[in-house]
Order: sequence, then structure tokens, then C-alpha cells
Amino acid sequence: MYEDIRNNKIKTGVIVAIFTTMITLIIYAVCHLCGYGESAIIFSMIFAIISSIATYYNCDKVVLASVQARPATPEEDLQLTNILDGLMIASGLEDKPRLYVVESPQPNAFATGRNPKNAVICVTTGLIEKLNYRELEGVVAHELSHIKNYDIRLSAVISVMAGFIVILSDMIYRSSFRRNRSSDNDSNSGQGILILIGAILLILSPLISNLIQLAVSRRREYLADATAVSFTRNPDGLISALKKISEDDSELDVASGSNAFMYIENPFKNKRKKEASSLFSTHPSVYERVEALEKLK
Repeated sequence: MYEDIRNNKIKTGVIVAIFTTMITLIIYAVCHLCGYGESAIIFSMIFAIISSIATYYNCDKVVLASVQARPATPEEDLQLTNILDGLMIASGLEDKPRLYVVESPQPNAFATGRNPKNAVICVTTGLIEKLNYRELEGVVAHELSHIKNYDIRLSAVISVMAGFIVILSDMIYRSSFRRNRSSDNDSNSGQGILILIGAILLILSPLISNLIQLAVSRRREYLADATAVSFTRNPDGLISALKKISEDDSELDVASGSNAFMYIENPFKNKRKKEASSLFSTHPSVYERVEALEKLK
């Protein structure tokens, strides 16, 4: 487990470096085509560094805002808070993560944050309503395992950065297209090239996002499942929870392509119905995970 934690920390640094380089090159190309000359590289470097730092320190806030989560309270979510309190001793974590709830009928959950001291566990109202105590305990233990194993830092950074790349490419394309339409100089090939770059970025953005997300190894789900069982001493609770979550057909409207991989199970039911063991899946299939959990009995 300690080897996986170390590898996750290294992966985070590598991904941040790749993101910074990518944003630098994109902004530099745009600034150069707009005629800013040598000052473009200075501007692009400053922008990329600031955006990377801001992403790292605010990744949990960005993710929570994107899913419209509210803080859990003992008055409204007593069972959930009691479960987390009970698991804290078994986990060995010193800092208790904050609990948040998303209003959605789909049973699902994720953990986020840059480290255990700034961690968040977020569950849907559907998870609280449709799972019994032991099943809910298994899910919370799974998310607590991601925190202990430092998966959350890697996941949160990837989610925000992947979304940022998509937004940036869309802004470049729309801006360049408007400027081209308002220009009376048809010979201005620079504007045409700018539109081409924006279009290429728009096309490649989903692929870039998927490749970045695939850097989060599917092995982390197996590790989190196994770690969760070490907390609860009850693999049946998590097994039953995974089956219920995978069989549920409810929609999760706040899920997006940039954060879907963070959830305990794929929130998009059309994709979930496929055998999620393909080469480009960030999650193992529920069948594979259940099979692995059965061996822990």
C-alpha cells in the first residue's frame, strides 16, 4: 500500500507538469498568431503556472461546486455521519474528511481533495436512501480508502485539469470564429489558422481528457475495495452495495466527462450497461470487483 501511495504522489507531479506544458504551448500558439511576438511565451508561462497552482489548492472546491453538493449535517444525515465516525478509528487517519451530499436519485459516491487534511467524501441522496447500513458503510469505507491511499489528490487534479483543457479549447475556437466573421480582411490567413487550431483542440479535447484520466490506474479501485474491507471486516456489505449501484438506472445529472471517473461506479448508465472492462475504462467491471472481494472472505 505504501508503494501505491508513493506512486500516486509521483503521478500527480507528472500530470501537473504535463498540464502546465500543454497550456503553455496552447496559449503561446494563440498569442503568437495574434501578433504578440516574444512576449507570448512569458505570458503563457505565467498563466500556466498560476492556473496549475490555483487548480491544486482549489481542486476540492471546484469539484464540489460542479456537482452542487451541500454539507452533510448530523440533523439531516445522522446515519452517514455516524458511519464515518465509526470508520475513523479503523482507518488510522488523524483528520476526519468533510461530508457532502448531492441531491440525486442515483446511488453513487466519490472522494476528493488534495490530501487527507483537506479531504471530502461526497455521496448522493440516492445512496443514503437505497442502501442499508452495512452497504453504506462499505461505500464510505471505500471512499475513505481513496483518501488514505492519496488517490484523491490524483483524481481531483486530473478532473479539474481535464475540464480546464476542454473549456480553454472551446473559448479559443469561439473567440477566433467570432473575430474571423467580424473581419473584412479575407486575406488574413492568421485568423483562419487560429480557427483551425481551435477546431483541432475541440476535437482532441475529449481524447486528451480520457488519456489523462486513464493515468489513474484501475488498480486503485481494487486497492480501495481491499482497504475498505480491512476497515469494516465485512466484504459482503461492499459487495452488495456495488451490485445495487451498478443495477440502478437512475440518472446523475451533475456528472460530467471530466469527473465521472472519480465515482465509485460509472455514473452514466448507458456506458455502465456495457461490460466496463474495456481498454479505455477507468473502472473494472463490478463483476471483476465482486470476484476479487469474494476472495477476501
